[in-house]
Amino acid sequence: MAVLTYLEAIRQAMEQEMERDSRVFILGEDVGTYGGAFRVTQGFLEKFGPERIIDTPISETGLIGAAIGASLFGMRPIAELQFIDFIACGFNQIVNYAAKSRYRWGGGVPIVIRGPAGGGVHGGPFHSQNPEAYFMNVPGLKIVVPSTPIDAKGLMLAAIRDPDPVLFLEHKFLYRRIREDVPEGDYTTPIGEAKIARAGDDVSILTYGAMVHSSLEAAEIVAAEGVSVEVLDLRTLLPMDRPRIIETVKKTGRALIVHEATRTGGPGGEIAALIAEHAFLHLDAPIVRVAPPDTPVPYSPPLEEFFLPNAAKIAEAIRALAMY
Repeated sequence: MAVLTYLEAIRQAMEQEMERDSRVFILGEDVGTYGGAFRVTQGFLEKFGPERIIDTPISETGLIGAAIGASLFGMRPIAELQFIDFIACGFNQIVNYAAKSRYRWGGGVPIVIRGPAGGGVHGGPFHSQNPEAYFMNVPGLKIVVPSTPIDAKGLMLAAIRDPDPVLFLEHKFLYRRIREDVPEGDYTTPIGEAKIARAGDDVSILTYGAMVHSSLEAAEIVAAEGVSVEVLDLRTLLPMDRPRIIETVKKTGRALIVHEATRTGGPGGEIAALIAEHAFLHLDAPIVRVAPPDTPVPYSPPLEEFFLPNAAKIAEAIRALAMY
């Protein structure tokens, strides 16, 4: 075991898999000489050389297309986007080529598209987005959003080895703020499996990414008031762990969905529909969402704080549900 940050866990996973499998390579903007926008690939160029650490032009369409092509020739590309916001530039490549390839002719596209997502660092509307909802309606994709270093490493290893395309969303606020003991050896965290981050009996919070930590903080606040909260870390949004979602809601009878993607059309709507379809008779209160308003992420620090969910907002929603 070694104490690693969220960023270091991702780095270790990629490094170990590149050592294990010669088919794995990384391409992206400034991943080589500069070591990545957030230094995730720092030192990789010196260790693996320019044939496996490839600096690309500033073209998300091009680098994602190149990754897809390389995968069809047996390689295992990891495509890094400097900020996940610019995944929009490669939307057609991902949705109409990578995701549909297996369905169209049986050929998998084993690529990982990874990059920093989320707010909290005052990055403004072009460097703080959470684009997961755009892709949840695309059969053939997997969407992974780890919240801890252990899961960041385990899910990255699982994503690289997956036979189909995986979007790996890394919350930039967590990169250097979260640390824990991470196994140094080889292990994977199964894609599609949620986990209980905190057990409780009165209210279930369903969340992922950085909001897991805000939810845990909120749960601690209301615990002092006598409210027991269960926090389910989804870890994967596509495929979603439906059995565990239903199980926790049946246990507590109250569902609070928390996410950083904007409210309308966000992941919370799908989760709420799932609960309404399969656990309606177990509900003792309406399903509630805590999510940002339908605006771009503000640049101003006070406005961004108003925009984002936080422990205080989540605790307020917990109290309302508990009293219903």
